[in-house]
Amino acid sequence: MKPLSLLLLLLSLLPSLSSPSLLLQDKLALLDFSNNLPHSRYLNWTDSSPVCTHWTGITCNPDRSRVISLRLPGVGFHGPVPPNTLGRLSALQILSLRSNAITGPFPSDLFNLSKLSFLYLQFNRFAGPLPADFSKWKNLIIVNLSYNGFNGSIPVSLSNLTQLQALNLANNSVSGEIPDLYLPSLQQVNLSCNRLTGLVPKWLQKFPSSVFSGNDVVLGNYSTSVPTDESNYYPRSENVGKLSEMAVLGIVVGCCVLGLIGFASILVVCCLRKRGEEDVLFSGKLEKVKMSPEKVISRSQDANNRLFFFEGCSYVFDLEDLLRASAEVLGKGTFGTAFKAVLEDANTVVVKRLKEVSAGKRDFEQQMEAVGSIKHANVSELRAYYYSKDEKLLVYDYFSRGSVASMLHGKKGEDRIPLDWDTRLRISIGAARGIARIHAENNGKLVHGNVKSSNIFLNSQNYGCVSDHGLSAIMSPLGPPIARAAGYRAPEVTDTRKSSQSSDVYSFGVLLLELLTAKSPVYSNGGDEVIHLVRWVHSVVREEWTAEVFDVELLRYPNIEEEMVEMLQIALACVVRMPEQRPKMPDVAKMIENVRMTDYERQQSSGAKSDNSTTPQDASGLESSTPL
Repeated sequence: MKPLSLLLLLLSLLPSLSSPSLLLQDKLALLDFSNNLPHSRYLNWTDSSPVCTHWTGITCNPDRSRVISLRLPGVGFHGPVPPNTLGRLSALQILSLRSNAITGPFPSDLFNLSKLSFLYLQFNRFAGPLPADFSKWKNLIIVNLSYNGFNGSIPVSLSNLTQLQALNLANNSVSGEIPDLYLPSLQQVNLSCNRLTGLVPKWLQKFPSSVFSGNDVVLGNYSTSVPTDESNYYPRSENVGKLSEMAVLGIVVGCCVLGLIGFASILVVCCLRKRGEEDVLFSGKLEKVKMSPEKVISRSQDANNRLFFFEGCSYVFDLEDLLRASAEVLGKGTFGTAFKAVLEDANTVVVKRLKEVSAGKRDFEQQMEAVGSIKHANVSELRAYYYSKDEKLLVYDYFSRGSVASMLHGKKGEDRIPLDWDTRLRISIGAARGIARIHAENNGKLVHGNVKSSNIFLNSQNYGCVSDHGLSAIMSPLGPPIARAAGYRAPEVTDTRKSSQSSDVYSFGVLLLELLTAKSPVYSNGGDEVIHLVRWVHSVVREEWTAEVFDVELLRYPNIEEEMVEMLQIALACVVRMPEQRPKMPDVAKMIENVRMTDYERQQSSGAKSDNSTTPQDASGLESSTPL
């Protein structure tokens, strides 16, 4: 190749060579940042993994040549931002480090980010003055520095931010007068709970007075601070004492009417709130019902300690993300209401809002530690929890295919996909293994307490996966059950209001009957009579009409009659009335696994010593996903 041709070839390759180099620089800067700023949560940032497609909290531009977004709320960062780290991300447009415990002054590293458009540093422990020169960030659209310890005055240089749409400096120690700025694009502002004084400039008087509350400022002719003398606060009319008797009478009557209307309105609102309080938390957006960060997280509290993430959780969000998430109600159960929440980063989680929690903070946290420590393919992991006086929230993974209850009893019609026998076997095996694993936790004392088909899902291997476990220990004694939940309760639970591992076995037996019959635990035959599934199955079997028990959709599959009868026998063994006569959950799991064994495997299993660390592979491909 001629020298000229080689030179042209090299020149043509320069763009492709430079992009990886810039991305590598970004990668090294981020690694320096994470390695030098302590954090309590795991970040999957490694030298060997790709930044743009694998690293948590990172977004790159379309051609994956630069990092443009860094979102790490609630990761547990503590300490000052390391110098010469974030400032090297010269293409960064979005930076979110909110809800951590970062200390020190405003990071000087950020002065180098000339393309920064969105800055979220709220709910940290920053201190010292605000940056004097905001002109370095002419692209800023949103700035949120609230709930920190910033002091000094509001910089006049903010007037250079012509694109700024939202500014939040609330709950700091900013003092002095509000400068007479001109921000033509500003749509939202919050300067409340600072130490500001003087007159609010005219260009800010279009905003409600609440955004200036907690300061000693004057808005128009009125101060936003609490007055000490009402006579000095409200202008007094010269003709106050000269009203006619008719006018006074009219005022009295009007006040009485308004008072009655107001009282009636309060009663209506209270009734509606009480009736719907469990369902209004998420309606399109997460409604801030006693849950806004401003109410549940005070300046002196560490936000990261309020929303606790378990080890191995790769989600990056905080309470504020949950409040802003698009959400829909999935269902109301025994222990609370479940919601599907779509987060800002497009991840979807399930948020469980608990009701009637009787445990105190310490007992609640200890129980959540026990529940969150379970890592098993057939147990839905508890990813995070939130505890406050008014709200207790749990966060789980979202299963897109829905629960077993929806699969069995959901929509009917031509487009419905029936559950075949193999799927029902996998559900039974997986759920049995999951409950057995739960029973092995906490020195063999942990109880699920709410086994039912709406709490069973399918994992990636299409085996049953158990959710909503371990909550009965922190809840108030079980009251009258709602709807179908009544049919799952063991007889002794109805009397004692307390769940046990034995009552879990009973509930699992009802689940097996539900899979075999496709009938709800409590259902109606079309009239006024309410039928309990367990009683109905016993009556049918007693009359020797066993074939009538099974779901008609299962009858289309050949050569499964023996397996269904064997599963029915296992279910009936689980739902015997006396708790001490029920089998243990590991034994139940082993019995279900034996349903689809070959004769050779049965012989080997019966002659071998029982070992919970290994499980057989059956002849039809129903292979164990995870040992007990």
